[in-house]
This record gives sequence, structure tokens and C-alpha cells, in this order.
Amino acid sequence: MFMLRNVGKYLFGDTSKETIIEIPQGQLYLVRPQSPKGYSELIFKDAAATIRRTAQEFHYQLVIQRAYEEGEEELLEDEDGEDGAEGGLASDKDEKTFLLDQSLHFRCEIREGGDKVFAWRDLSGDPGDLYEFVCDQSNQASMVHTFGMAAIQCQYERKYRRSHESATEQDFQQFQFTGDAIPTASPVSPRTPKATSPGRTSLVGRGSAASSALAKEQTPTKSKAASKKPLPKEDPTVAPVSATNPESLEILTRETAELHLFDFASGAFILQDPLVTATVSEVGKWQYWLQITGKERDWLGQPVIADINPVFNFEYLSFIFNHYTQDGSAYSWLLRFKDQETEEKFQEGLMQALWEQLNQIKWTKTKDDDREYVLEAFQDLAMEDAPGGAGDLEEAEEEDMDDGQRSEHYDSDESEEDVNTKEDDGNVNSQLAVGYKHDRSFVVRGSKIGVFKHTPNNNLEFSTNISKVETPHGKLFSPKKVMLHCEDSSMVLQNADNPNSLYRMDLEYGKVVDEWKVHDDIPVTTFAPENKFAQMSKEQTFLGLSHNALYRIDPRLAGNKLVESQLKQYASKNDFSAAATTEQGYIAVASNKGDIRMFDRLGINAKTHIPALGEAIIGLDVSADGRWVLGTCRTYLLLIDAQQKEGKNAGKLGFERSFGKDSKPQPRRLGLQPSHVAQFQHETGVPLSFTPARFNTGLESNETSIITATGPFIVTWNLKKVLAGRKDPYTIKRYAEEVKADNFKFGSDKNVIVALPNEVNMVAKQSFKKPTRESIATPVRIGGGRRSSGRLAGRASGRLGRDDIVNSPY
Repeated sequence: MFMLRNVGKYLFGDTSKETIIEIPQGQLYLVRPQSPKGYSELIFKDAAATIRRTAQEFHYQLVIQRAYEEGEEELLEDEDGEDGAEGGLASDKDEKTFLLDQSLHFRCEIREGGDKVFAWRDLSGDPGDLYEFVCDQSNQASMVHTFGMAAIQCQYERKYRRSHESATEQDFQQFQFTGDAIPTASPVSPRTPKATSPGRTSLVGRGSAASSALAKEQTPTKSKAASKKPLPKEDPTVAPVSATNPESLEILTRETAELHLFDFASGAFILQDPLVTATVSEVGKWQYWLQITGKERDWLGQPVIADINPVFNFEYLSFIFNHYTQDGSAYSWLLRFKDQETEEKFQEGLMQALWEQLNQIKWTKTKDDDREYVLEAFQDLAMEDAPGGAGDLEEAEEEDMDDGQRSEHYDSDESEEDVNTKEDDGNVNSQLAVGYKHDRSFVVRGSKIGVFKHTPNNNLEFSTNISKVETPHGKLFSPKKVMLHCEDSSMVLQNADNPNSLYRMDLEYGKVVDEWKVHDDIPVTTFAPENKFAQMSKEQTFLGLSHNALYRIDPRLAGNKLVESQLKQYASKNDFSAAATTEQGYIAVASNKGDIRMFDRLGINAKTHIPALGEAIIGLDVSADGRWVLGTCRTYLLLIDAQQKEGKNAGKLGFERSFGKDSKPQPRRLGLQPSHVAQFQHETGVPLSFTPARFNTGLESNETSIITATGPFIVTWNLKKVLAGRKDPYTIKRYAEEVKADNFKFGSDKNVIVALPNEVNMVAKQSFKKPTRESIATPVRIGGGRRSSGRLAGRASGRLGRDDIVNSPY
């Protein structure tokens, strides 16, 4: 291992460099041995292959980047412009990225004539499809050998989450897929023999350690055509050891079922035991336990908490849930019951446990219709595609737009060469406010606010920096919450250290000019605009909430700004947490208890009260017409149709008239598929936790999409697909860092503004992808343009060549 160790230190030693190793010249092919579309396709006739670091430790990417001949890039930019792409933005036509994972079956070989070929599976294609990178003859053999070795080392580090320096020769054996034949891509070059020709040599060894490839070339062996040999299967996901079952105080339900485990490699549920007993029991005060036991072993045991993400589907007699081990690993399990009656018994027992654990209220004390509301909400409303043409629900195709980095290095004297994207003050981006009246976005970072202009080609351009947020008395503070106000000319700020006051910043001057004392005894928990589009007008008043009161704030009043005549205060602590308004000014209020109230005006009782499902509601939005109410809980979203369908109030909204006793709106619980949640956790180790979800909005546009984020993932739901009951109606985009805030650009659902800890970006929604193993595992690379001039230490949009990458955060 001497030579391997030295090479490893050379390649991996300098962590400040993004690129580990590069093959500067070659051709990329997509080979489809069994496809009627054609045997192979030349993707890039001139390209470079690179192995890069990511911001996530022990994760690396294989990147194939297209190279241009002189004048070719400018010609393609013109063509893209004619096709409707704005600004000639780069897309996957210029670069293809693959997470270096064992599932790729990355392998290398030398063919007769000296061609050196790398090949790996196309995980998003049909079985047998693969990519081939044929190295140019000008590349030295030693560099190609080293590239193959580096790929093995990267896969080892990803799998074991530790440095390859401690690995043995046997450890590397599992990453050598020399038994997988590499068919010859066509068109065939004069140097390349046919696929059935003998004389192939592995670049990283056949059955030996990766280091042996440096010492000698292996004995040539004859391989069969790949089209006749199925790809070998990966090792299936293995069930973890079950936790110890605590002593049971009371059995809530005990039923028999089949047990299936989600296999990360194949993307399918695999039968583990044809007959298990699933038991939900009370094990302590407001503590409950799920235990699944077979004849020969205990399969799993875990507390019943919201994180299990329960989904029931009665059409398939199934219950899918997530399971977390003590080390934080996530698994997705499926129970299949013998009949609907058995599943209903199990569902009621599990939901009783979950309800009581979250609310610390006995299930039997809940009203019958409220219990039914909860049970229906946790059924899977989107297991299968609805009948009819899928094309009716698809959005018009648009050009993919690469997301250019927008740094938030707000130093006032930075130069063009200053490309630092992080500050050393310990602060990160925390909040985002998107302008309605003017094309501006405002990003809060500690006691600073960055101002970004929306450009005509849908990018962000740094405008200015408000370097000090301080009270009129000169005390510096970091805003807890912000809201644009009065034609986007002002911003209302909340200081956590002064809960009874709010502050007004004049955005023209970039300083706080007013302190508004709301009330001596009633604090401000949160606040919301007077109506959906109030910030586009000169409206002065807005709504305020405390834990148990709802009121109007009028800054024009002398003294305290709370309007006493429009105060609705509750004797009990309702623990209000969020509010939203419609275009007409109807009000929705949510609480940490999980319930939602609908008002047509302030100062009166709610017209409609939606009972809680259990989790606290941390964010709330309402469609402009009041038809849809969107609540955000930590592990799911709640979509409620506020329009009444029957009775004397048919056609009226729940804001205007109360729903009948037995006609509360059917909730739609928008959650990620448990298997996707398990993959999220498997890849990132970050538990599910949504940011406040929002509809797209605009004066002339209808709500068609929903946006939220969890950890490094942005998730957007297609509203038409949700309402049609389509399976997996959401798409995702993964970054390498946590998404701090997100929202649609005003007036459209085509572009999303994203705040990461140290960057701000505007990205095309078209660049979001269906949740697959590859899209979940592969973070997008932030960057996509050349450095801009001026004070912004970022990059403007445009095609990015290899020489243009300068210290770009991943």
C-alpha cells in the first residue's frame, strides 16, 4: 500500500482545493445496450473528467464538463437565446455530475490499441445503461491509473464516513467492478476494437488492491457483451438490531402483518418476514412504543413520535413509517395487513398513541368527528396516479437555468478579486423578504441586511448593504422577524429583546427611524400584513398576535399602537404561532397546539375552528381568494380547502360562514414519502424539519405551486397534481448546505429565491428534479458564472469554463 498511501496524500491532502484530479481530454458517451432508442449516443465530443470535493465531508463527485472549440461557445449561446433561454445560461448540456457512490459500479479498462475507458451506471436510465468516458490518447497512463484509484478512495470514504488512509487492500476490493463488461461505444473510433474483442486490461486491478494498478497491468481477460450479462446486484439494505422493548403498561393495539424493509440500492420494499406481530403500547406517562416481533427475532422497537412519519394506504392494506436507530440512521418499513378491518384497528391504536404523545390529552376525551379528522389526514391521498392523461397536469417545458452564486460578503470596500463568500463574524443568513412592489429581495444576516435586485433575466444582483440594524437609541440588534411594508419603502422589524415593541426601518435611508410601542402588557409573538397584497399599497395598519390575543396595530396612534376596539383576547393560552391574510383581508391564525382559526374580521370569535392533528404549526399561508389554507408543521404540510361544498352555505368560505358540525373540510396532509425521508436522513444525517411553506403569489397569477425546504433540500409541490391525487407530486433540489429561507419570486412560480448560510440565489423551478436516489444523494454545485465587478463578491450569470472556477463554494 506504500504507493497508494503516497498518492492518497497527494490527492486528498489540500482540502482548500475543490478539484482532486482531472483528465483534461476525452469523449463522453451514453451507451444503451438494450434500448430501442439506439445503441449509444455521443454526449460530449470534447470533455474533461474531474473528481471534486463537496462541502459535505467524505462526499465526492465525478464531473464531466464539456469543452468548447474556439467560437463554438458563442455560437451555442446565440442558439440558446433563439430557443428562449435567457442570458445563454449553462445547463446540463455543459456539465454532468455524478455522486461517487458504490452504486455507480465505476470501473476502468485498457483496450487493444491503447484506449483507456472509464464506465459507470446511468442510475436514472434503463437497466444496463451506462456512461463511458474514453480518454484521449494524449493523457498519460499514470494519470489515468491515479484517477481510477482516486475514485475508489472516494467511494470508500463515502461509504464508511472516514479517511481512506486507514483502509486495507481487502477494503478496496468491494469497489472494483472488473466483472462488469464495458461495451464499446459507437460511433467506433479507428483505435477502438469491437465489444467482443479480447485484450482488455483493468486500470485499477482485477481482484487485487487498487495500488497494484500502479505497479503493473493485469493479465488480459475475455469479456462477454454487456447486453447479454445482467448487472450485478448491490448488497441489500440490512435491518438493524432491534432496541430493547420497555415494560408495557397498556396495550393499545396488537395486530399481525407482513413486514417489508425499504432497500436503498433497489428503491423497493423487500419482504423480511411473512408474519409479524405489531404492538403499540403505553410505556410511561405520555410515552408510547411500537414493537414488531417475528417468530425468530424482534425486528424493531421505537418510540411513537411524529418523526415516524406514518402513512396509511387502505387500497394496498399497507402502513409505511420511518424508523430511527440510536446512531441516527433512518430506515423505512412497510406493514401489509390481511384485510381493511385489521389495518383500521392498528391505525386507531397507533394514532391514539401519537395523538396523546403530542397533545398530552387522552384520545377518548376528543370528539368523534375530531378523531375521524385526524385518522383521515394520515391516510395516503397520493399513492397512485389518478386516471386520465398525465399531460394535462404537466407544466409547459422551459429551459433549465443554472443557478449562479450570489455571495453575501457585505464588506463595503471589497474589490473585484475579493471572492470570499463567508464572513468571520459567526453570523449566517437567517431570513428572506421578497419585494412585491419593486424587484428586490432582502436577506437578514445578524445585524446586517443585504439588498438584492431581481434582474430581467431572472438572476439576483447585489444592490447595497445595510450594515447596522440598530434601535433609534443606537443599540445594535439582530431582527427576529421582518416584514416589508408601505409599498416596500419600509420594513417592520422585531427585536427579541423587546417583545412589546416593533421598529420601522426606512429602506431609502437604510436605518431604523421609529420604535412602535404596541402595548404595556401584551407582547408581539408575530405579525402579518393587513391583507395579502398590503405591502404594495400605502396601508399603514397590520395584524399582531400574542400567545392568546389577536389585534390590529396602527402606527399612527399616539402612545401605544394596539387598537383596543379590535382586540380579541382569549382567557386560555391558545399559544398562537402564525397568521396569514387573504386579498380581502380575511384572517387565518394557527397555534403551537396545531389548530387553525378562520376570521372574517378582527374583534370577534372565529367563524371556523380546524382541530389539531398534533404537531405545532410553525408557518401559515392563504391563497389570495381564501380558498386554500396552508399550514406548516415540522414533518408535514397541511392543505385545507376552505370552501364549503354542501348545505345552506355551499360556495361560501370558512372565513365567512361556519362549517356544519359534520362537514369540516377534509385535510390534505402533504408529506414526503417515508422512503424519501429515510433516504434524506441516510444521505445527510439531518432530521426532517420544514421551513414555513408558501404559495406562489401575484396580482395576476393563481396559486399553482408550494415551496418549502428541509435541511439542504428545497421541495416544491405542484398544486394541480396534489388535488388530482397524483403520486409523488413534488420535486426537489439539493444543496450542500442547509437552506435557511426560500420563497417564490413575486408574480410567478417559475423562479425561486434561496438563502443558504452564506449565499443567496435565484433558481429556475424547472431545475428541480423528481426525488430519486441520485437526485437525493447529489448536491447541486453553487456557481455558474464569472465574477462580477463592484462590491458583490459573487458571480454573474453566464457559461462557466474550467478556468473560471475560482474558490467557488460547493
